[in-house]
Amino acid sequence: MANGFHVAVVGATGAVGEQMLKTLEDRNFPISKLTLLSSKRSAGKKVVFKGQEIVVEEATPGSFEGVQIALFSAGGSVSKQFAPEAVKRGAIVIDNTSAFRMDEGTPLVVPEVNEEELHNHNGIIANPNCSTIQMVVALEPIRKAFGLNKIIVSTYQAVSGAGAAAVEELMNQTKAIMMGEEVKPNILPVGSDEKKYQIAFNAIPQIDKFQDNGYTFEEMKMINETKKIMNMPELQVAATCVRLPIATGHSESLFLEVEKDGVTREDIQKLLANAPGVTLQDNTSEQIYPMPAHCVGKNDVFVGRIRKDLSNDKGFQMWVVSDNLLKGAAWNSVQIAESLVKLGIVK
Repeated sequence: MANGFHVAVVGATGAVGEQMLKTLEDRNFPISKLTLLSSKRSAGKKVVFKGQEIVVEEATPGSFEGVQIALFSAGGSVSKQFAPEAVKRGAIVIDNTSAFRMDEGTPLVVPEVNEEELHNHNGIIANPNCSTIQMVVALEPIRKAFGLNKIIVSTYQAVSGAGAAAVEELMNQTKAIMMGEEVKPNILPVGSDEKKYQIAFNAIPQIDKFQDNGYTFEEMKMINETKKIMNMPELQVAATCVRLPIATGHSESLFLEVEKDGVTREDIQKLLANAPGVTLQDNTSEQIYPMPAHCVGKNDVFVGRIRKDLSNDKGFQMWVVSDNLLKGAAWNSVQIAESLVKLGIVK
């Protein structure tokens, strides 16, 4: 491997960990040494990176000796246990779980939106929730140009957001139903120990646990993270998060209200056509709009169906789609690592 940084990937054998490794390879990120870490259960597995076979090791505090950048995607409890150990040993942690997102001293970063927050890290940088990331990438150019008063979002989320086992369950349930067999759900919704529901040919309006206010944890993540990333505690945000029988690719229906008067649909289209990390697909006369089946394996956030609200002169509707394992997780994490290098924060 070329001269560069000592990088560790924690959760290297999981769905997001695999995408992180693929993204590091695709981007030719400067790596001098790569350490792959996992739970005891997955230790000993072999992973090929740039043609070289690397054995996955069990994560221990000592695993982070000499590591400069540590990418975490192995669950919140693992991050809480090992991220401080990595920081103690001099690493900068980029954490893809919800463990530190709302901590006051931890930057919550989407490079297209608030890259400058990286200068304020205390060793840990949090990667936001996948649904939040794609939404703020689409909204930030609008907020900058025209201000933002209100967001109402409904999500249509892929099962890969709940892990590889959930995708397998979707496939198995689909086959079973097609064969006229009985379906026994075991996984979804995640966050409910009492009841599990069929996901094939269904929509489940619950992602994560319900909170006392009637919102799910996923919905509260979107609400709170958006305010933090945009540094707008007063922003009005409402969210409804739904799991659909799609393997990969989250979609979102967005209503937004801008501050400025006289903004047109064309103004929004023009902004997003030139926005970093955004691909505009918005030509209804030719039925061109984003769909999850077409975003898989792509790093951008896709936006279409932009239209002016019929009852609110400052209101707009739009449709936003992205690969939840890439921009929603692995690519945003690697982007943060690239920004750390570009800004000279890691040397």
